[in-house]
Amino acid sequence: MTRVKICGITRAEDAELAVELGAWALGFIFHPESRRFCDPALAAGIARHIRRRTQLVGVFVNAPLEDVAWAAESIGLTHLQLHGDEGVSYCSEIGRRTGCRVIKAVQVSGAADIRRIQSYRYVDVHLLDAAGAGRGGTGNTWDWSLASQHSGPIPVLLSGGLTSENVATAINAVSPWGVDVASGVEASAGLKDRGKLEAFFAAVQSTRPPTVSAPPEEPEIAPATQTVTRPPA
Repeated sequence: MTRVKICGITRAEDAELAVELGAWALGFIFHPESRRFCDPALAAGIARHIRRRTQLVGVFVNAPLEDVAWAAESIGLTHLQLHGDEGVSYCSEIGRRTGCRVIKAVQVSGAADIRRIQSYRYVDVHLLDAAGAGRGGTGNTWDWSLASQHSGPIPVLLSGGLTSENVATAINAVSPWGVDVASGVEASAGLKDRGKLEAFFAAVQSTRPPTVSAPPEEPEIAPATQTVTRPPA
């Protein structure tokens, strides 16, 4: 099955349901301006109960390297999703510091954005999202035909306005390695809806499997090594 990342997790019960349904990864958003912001202490508490059953993704937007590294170690993240203007060197350095896989996101409004993300050759996954106000979670779709211009060995995680009604069409059009959804399975921002989650997974399961190569085997998730207290300002 095409891998599914459920993003914008803020409740333990939503995390448990997503894992039961087969989520490859759960995303915790640590961008303070997001309506789906999750306090690191809350994320750590949720992570303790699911860490060996799914991948744990921290979503950051132009955050200092030290803050990202602290969150990765404290919470036990396996992946770092960088949704801002982070450069190639930043992505390489944070991966080296933390040992986490790196997902670099781009908001796609045209072919130039596809070319830009392909300059990030040493990350593990490229996330293609809809352009618009804010950094993801807009509920907007985009021209999926642009994804055909993405080439090379780095897997694609497709995002942007996906719902149970359109995700099968998107998968059949793009053949992504995985899909990423937040607003499309919510009752309200940050609060998932059981019926929408179940329908989304059913729709994904109805499609043909992806034809692209996957990254190396997922990292084993180790327990966090320190308590979660915010670093000094």
